[in-house]
Amino acid sequence: MSVDPAILRPAIFVAILLGCLLVTHRARSRFARADGGGSRTITRRFSADLEAVWSTIKRFTTTTNHREIGLLYIAFGTIAALWGGIDGMMIRTELLVPTASVWDETTYNELFTAHGITMLFFFVTPVFFGIGNYVLPLLIGADDMAFPRINAIAFWLLPPSLLLARGGLLAEMTAGAMGFLLGENPVVEFFGALSEPALGWTLYVPLSVQTANPQIDLLLLGLHLSGIATTMAAINFVATIVYERAPDVTWANLDIFSWTILTTSALVIFAFPILGSAIVMLLLDRNLGTTFYAVEGGGPLLWQHLFWFFGHPEVYIIFLPAAGLMSLILPKFCGRALFGYRFIVYSTLAIGVLSFGVWVHHMFITGIDPRIRAGFMATTLTVAIPSAIKVFNWITTIWDGNVRLTAPMILCVASIATFVVAGVTGIFLAAIPINIRYHGTYYVVGHFHLVVMGIIPFMMVAASYYWYPLITGRLFDRRLARFQAALLVVGSTITFGTLVTIGLFEVPRRYASYPAAYAPLQQVATIGAYLVGISVLLWLYNMLWSYWAGPPVEDADVWNLKETDQFSREWQWFEQRLERRYDVEPTEPETIRPAATADPAEGSPAFTSQIRPLLRDVGQNAAVGALAGLAATALMSAVLGVGGAIGVFDLAAFAELSGLVGLPERADVGYALFVVAGATVWPLLFLTIAQYLPGRTQIGKGLSFATIVTAGFLIAFYTDQTGLALVGYVAFAILSHWTYGVGLGAALEYAGVSTES
Repeated sequence: MSVDPAILRPAIFVAILLGCLLVTHRARSRFARADGGGSRTITRRFSADLEAVWSTIKRFTTTTNHREIGLLYIAFGTIAALWGGIDGMMIRTELLVPTASVWDETTYNELFTAHGITMLFFFVTPVFFGIGNYVLPLLIGADDMAFPRINAIAFWLLPPSLLLARGGLLAEMTAGAMGFLLGENPVVEFFGALSEPALGWTLYVPLSVQTANPQIDLLLLGLHLSGIATTMAAINFVATIVYERAPDVTWANLDIFSWTILTTSALVIFAFPILGSAIVMLLLDRNLGTTFYAVEGGGPLLWQHLFWFFGHPEVYIIFLPAAGLMSLILPKFCGRALFGYRFIVYSTLAIGVLSFGVWVHHMFITGIDPRIRAGFMATTLTVAIPSAIKVFNWITTIWDGNVRLTAPMILCVASIATFVVAGVTGIFLAAIPINIRYHGTYYVVGHFHLVVMGIIPFMMVAASYYWYPLITGRLFDRRLARFQAALLVVGSTITFGTLVTIGLFEVPRRYASYPAAYAPLQQVATIGAYLVGISVLLWLYNMLWSYWAGPPVEDADVWNLKETDQFSREWQWFEQRLERRYDVEPTEPETIRPAATADPAEGSPAFTSQIRPLLRDVGQNAAVGALAGLAATALMSAVLGVGGAIGVFDLAAFAELSGLVGLPERADVGYALFVVAGATVWPLLFLTIAQYLPGRTQIGKGLSFATIVTAGFLIAFYTDQTGLALVGYVAFAILSHWTYGVGLGAALEYAGVSTES
């Protein structure tokens, strides 16, 4: 019996929200030892009486304070991201199988439409504008945004616009519930007439004109309203940066994040009115019989021109703030100033100008004049130059720095790598012959998502960790943050790297079904997407738990920025706030290492001086791990030998292992490889991930590790056993791995090797 997607989507969403409430309740009701440093954990006090709740609601619904509005933006964007992310997970679930058997094709198209619109319009831009609202006035020394009331209005237009755009799902749920309780009646018929559009997020005509679904009109009105809200916010940002800067903040020393918000806001002011005009004409065509997009009028291509004239600058509207966060956060954990500040500013402005001259590369297959296509191919290739300038400057900033692999830094480094891959695939798509061949394939999906997932959410999460102490006054669990960051990187790389590979095989996109030969690759991509989903839930858990039960911040220099003279303006504001709260004088280091210097004696030590101690420790641990792994493998071999003696394990399976790596298919050669892996690969993997495994002792962690890797062994060494032989095979495989885990953990514990960070 299949589950109705209209029920499943809100059910998952509600389950996540209930989980958030449970986390906050648990965090408030007990002490939680967060690993962010600091003193004894102290939980926040929360008053649940009606007067206090009403006061909080009134405060946040009437506020014009830039920090509180920034938090509202971020909360709204997070909720939209969860909603759109559930749609994305359901899309990937459908693609686990080649046929449209999990959901039907109509539901798949609805999910495809809703996912794109929700993520682009209601997640990315609101979150970046929320971050900008909170920190930008602090960075430039302003008291507030230039127009505080307009700032509040711009936000409060967003919730109704989201409800209008996604009202089809809510209407389906309402009609189903009322029909079940009250039977058929006019009210049920009214809500039943609305359903989620299945047009694709680009809303191409003539399908969007001819489809008789009233929800499409509401969707268009919601998008138009969100465009008005975004434009109002952008005008406010421009006015704030131009007119509200402190006297000592000039264009020459304006921080790079403010530069990118300024450029982004200019793009919004020019691009969103175009989308609004196109939407109005589409509404008129649908409801009043005009012919703006009819063949006898402007033609269907007019919509594509107007949409992509907005749509490609929109890519940079959501990319540039991420690049600004990268340029701001990366130097903090490299211990040196940003390399090439001026060139990054110039490249940001160049991207803003060039982004309006590349939209036709989305339309190469529509029959555009070849001479026009060639011109737009050239501008598309040109826009890659300022993007490459940013990448080279980021890498150079890292090159001679004192790198600290915190969670934000992990995400920064990973963003550079994924953005390089995304950029290279984009260069290929800019070439007309390649674009024509791959335009309708998963290659485009992989390229686009490597940008929008590979750097944008990465930088959002990095910013949330970087400024979390400043916003909440609490420290988060740093160990969990590093694990979550790594999991997000791995999941994103697996998912969208696989989609690029699928695209190279010319598998068409936008279809709920596909040839069965590509099912394994689609399944790998789906597993990667699930890893992304798990990492998002871990991030949400860390944010909520730490807010209620994380250690309070007592020293504003959380990231040791004073050592490199990078204790920037927003942290100085935070220090003054703590000074008033605790009545303590701010501490200054005795010496300040310059943020940029070529002298290793003063700072920016040579890369090799940081690597040598790390290599020494790794070498020692690897040697001890090899001995421990060898002993554990011997114990495991004894158990497998017993299994072979009683006939539930075929020792000849080792021959396939040797054949897999190109060696002669002999059991003795395969067993030798097995011993080598047991003494090298598995101990090193255990030492790498042991700190994240459950268990208070090395032996307990070894059991957890062995249980996890058993699944791979069961698949690799299965030799068609059935019945009791199969049961015995599974039992001996698990027992042998537990023996290995106990032996490995006991040996490492005896040797005194620590797996704690």
